Amino acid sequence: MKFLKDIPGNVKALGFVSLFNDTASEMIYPLLPILLTSVLGIGAEVLGIIEGIAETTASLLKLFSGWISDKLRRRKFLVVIGYCLAGFGRPIIAVTRYW
Repeated sequence: MKFLKDIPGNVKALGFVSLFNDTASEMIYPLLPILLTSVLGIGAEVLGIIEGIAETTASLLKLFSGWISDKLRRRKFLVVIGYCLAGFGRPIIAVTRYW
């Protein structure tokens, strides 16, 4: 396992953060349609609109965050902001009462 010694600590830490963030996402996001339709009582049309807005927002953020990252040359700051937003957003889903 000599190759692990050559990997910088920041890269290892980011790998673990990414692993745990993706695990949390994969546990929550498949349940969102059930929460929205069964608990909050929305229809399939509204669910489609919400999913469309979410995909559009994700795509646009990827596009503009890459451009901003190239201009600022401060990628670590943007990574921290992104993971913090994801981490703070998940508990909000648990207390949601309206779509």
